[in-house]
Amino acid sequence: MRHTWRWFGPHDLVSTDDMLQAGVQGVVSALHHVPTGATWTDDEIAARQAEIGRMRDGSPSGLRWEVVESLPVSEAIKTQTGDWREHIANYKSSMQALRRAGIEVICYNFMPVLDWTRTDLAWRRPTGATCMRFDLPDFAAFDIHILARPGAADDFPEEVRDEAARRFAAMTEDRKRQLADNVVCGLPGAAERFTLQDVRDLLQTYAPLDSARLRQHFHDFLAEVAPVAQDLGLRLCCHPDDPPFPLLGLARIMSTEADYAERMAAVDLPANGITLCSGSLGARPDNDLPGMMDRLGDRVHFLHLRNVRLEGTALMNSFFEDEHLAGGTDMVALIAAVLRQEARRRASGRDDADIPMRPDHGQDILDDLTRHGQPGYPAIGRLKGLAELRGVETALRHPDHGLSGRSRGGIAAA
Repeated sequence: MRHTWRWFGPHDLVSTDDMLQAGVQGVVSALHHVPTGATWTDDEIAARQAEIGRMRDGSPSGLRWEVVESLPVSEAIKTQTGDWREHIANYKSSMQALRRAGIEVICYNFMPVLDWTRTDLAWRRPTGATCMRFDLPDFAAFDIHILARPGAADDFPEEVRDEAARRFAAMTEDRKRQLADNVVCGLPGAAERFTLQDVRDLLQTYAPLDSARLRQHFHDFLAEVAPVAQDLGLRLCCHPDDPPFPLLGLARIMSTEADYAERMAAVDLPANGITLCSGSLGARPDNDLPGMMDRLGDRVHFLHLRNVRLEGTALMNSFFEDEHLAGGTDMVALIAAVLRQEARRRASGRDDADIPMRPDHGQDILDDLTRHGQPGYPAIGRLKGLAELRGVETALRHPDHGLSGRSRGGIAAA
């Protein structure tokens, strides 16, 4: 695996120096300041590359921008309304500019409205660490009683509706505002710019779209951009839904192995690939992450490795961001599956044998607790996760003591 680190740009509290000291090999970034649907220009891309390429004192960092996360797909493209055709043309232009700059991997998602959803951004653990959490009754309280979405109550089991009503009745006005802010934080862009009415308006744009139509719109998008990516030598990789079950009455079409298989088959090109996010997909108990890596790994272009702990067995659950080697996903088995896929790629002569991986999210620990960085992206918590993941990889690769042979979960090529 190629060890990378997500960096949000010059305002990120984690510096290029910090990334170097963490031992990362490459950087994952995006032009978050460019409006969604607009073209990424050569100059803007070069400016970000220059920022990544230097340390605080101006000396070369030796780091490169290797993965884009993300080149966002506009709501207009997803709904096929407004300027969606122009946005697709701009998307292709941005892809061409990125390839001219030497970047080969582009992560994106096709989630309606929300990029991710959590009810707590700093939930305290027994150790004193904090993490992000999705609490189903709290989310139901937001959806039914705060957002007051028509028909929301019908989307939750009776016991969840009852608990949501009890919690809402006990909430202070400050807690209601905090819960709403936490949920809205998952909207693309700065959360403080969005009101509840903005969320209602966005949801209304999706009212005519069931899952079948949204899938078709996704396939239409792929039919436009995947051949361009193939010709350019780019690898596109779609991130799964987060969490991987329906919310706010919106269709979810990237939540399972079957969803990914269908999207890959719709435009069957190597460039049309997968971001395998073990945390997002791991929030459903029926997703087998090591098995998905074995079966779909040929098209996995990017890895997000994190772990969540579910608090039930239903498809829709409460969950929290656990430590990287804890939680419900067998991370050792998943990394072993990744290394098997990389061995197969090397054996076949592929030049993308080292799959870029970043330690996704992390618990806020030590100085993270007072740093107040980007939710889910603590410096020390991610460093701890990277160290643990790197340790597992090193042990599995060890020529004398690592596992060998598929029957033992090892890394030999199939």
